[in-house]
Amino acid sequence: MNADPMPGVSVYDRLRRSDEELTALLAGGAARHELVAVFGASEYTLLAALARRALRAPRRHAAPVYILPGIMGTQLGAVRAAPAPMDLLWLDPQDIIDGALTNLRLPEGAGLSALGAIPYSYLALRLRLQAAGFSVVMHDYDWRADLSGLARALAARLRADPAPEVMMVAHSMGGLIARAALGQPGGERVRRLILLGVPQHGSYGAVQAIRGTYPVVRRLAALDRHHDAEFLAQQVFSTFPSIHQLLPTMELEPSTDLLDAANWPGTGPRPDARLLQAAREFGALLVASNAASNAAADARCLAICGVQQRTVVGLQLRAGDFHYRVSNAGDGTVPLASARLAHADNYYVRCEHSALPRSATVGRALIELLRSGRTTRLARQAGARSPRTVAVSDAELRTTWNEKVDWARLRPAAHRDYLNRLNQAPPQYAPWRTGGTRRG
Repeated sequence: MNADPMPGVSVYDRLRRSDEELTALLAGGAARHELVAVFGASEYTLLAALARRALRAPRRHAAPVYILPGIMGTQLGAVRAAPAPMDLLWLDPQDIIDGALTNLRLPEGAGLSALGAIPYSYLALRLRLQAAGFSVVMHDYDWRADLSGLARALAARLRADPAPEVMMVAHSMGGLIARAALGQPGGERVRRLILLGVPQHGSYGAVQAIRGTYPVVRRLAALDRHHDAEFLAQQVFSTFPSIHQLLPTMELEPSTDLLDAANWPGTGPRPDARLLQAAREFGALLVASNAASNAAADARCLAICGVQQRTVVGLQLRAGDFHYRVSNAGDGTVPLASARLAHADNYYVRCEHSALPRSATVGRALIELLRSGRTTRLARQAGARSPRTVAVSDAELRTTWNEKVDWARLRPAAHRDYLNRLNQAPPQYAPWRTGGTRRG
């Protein structure tokens, strides 16, 4: 047997492509078998059609559109010397299985590079905008980092852009970075900013990521042969400034200051007190940026909010544990009360948080909003709210996804399904679950 000429290179390292490479391959039909394995047959067919349209479309709009992914929406890895491919860490399931998520830990893992947005989440949006005649700039970034520094880096990139003005579409945490950049030199060049499922006042997913009870963390731990969810939460995710800066603010949960470590359970994974202070400082920066833009919510901003998904909308500290309130008032990750932008145009769509940038309905609405600032494709009212609320504790959530996944025994379609559903709501969120607390 011949030795592997590139030891340590996984199949996911080899499959990684830039957006430009993927677009050319999709449009021309090359590497079809490989790309069907990556995306699945139906998604491949959709992306191939969009790629052909995108390459044929003339660029009719002068202002480029920057797309900002959300947290965990940018691939991270290390650069290898040519001809070896990049060493993809996030999101390479083989590395996760081998326990390499610890390499994300900060500050030790600060040398990793942003390697483009995750294609499953953002490629379709990019192609839809290009097919509509827009020039698109994908602004990938290290989503673990301090949001203040990420906002400064974005503002510097805007200053360097030769276009007289730009527009932005920002998903999830990317919207906080974009809003913070508006009040900095370079931010004045932004003509319009469209926010997709942005946690204006934080998300309880950040609390659960630190506690080791967030679905993403627990499903990743189920892949990891060496570590459990509590280890990953305390030793990896709790080292990220960004997650602390996504914690719900007092505007969302006025009874609980989650930026004070004294208001957290005394046992189990806990936040970093130093990073809590940095989160408080970022909140002040965001307020200052809004003031610099001369509005509580800058008039250039529009918000698209997902609704009717089982979402954590509040919490209480009881008997030494967090107990979460779950209802339909949100997109599954961001509560509606956090996604709405005060004093701005808000639109609503029945859509899950991670699906917002992939949605064809949202994509068509974005094209109209970028062109004119208005759309008729989305609702202007959130619609009737379901009174179905349940309560679930961290202790209950820790009973989920404890059995390790045998990745090698799963078929390729099951691999895709697992990775694409990392954020799927746990069974305890169901509105009429056995043992749940029902109100209304």
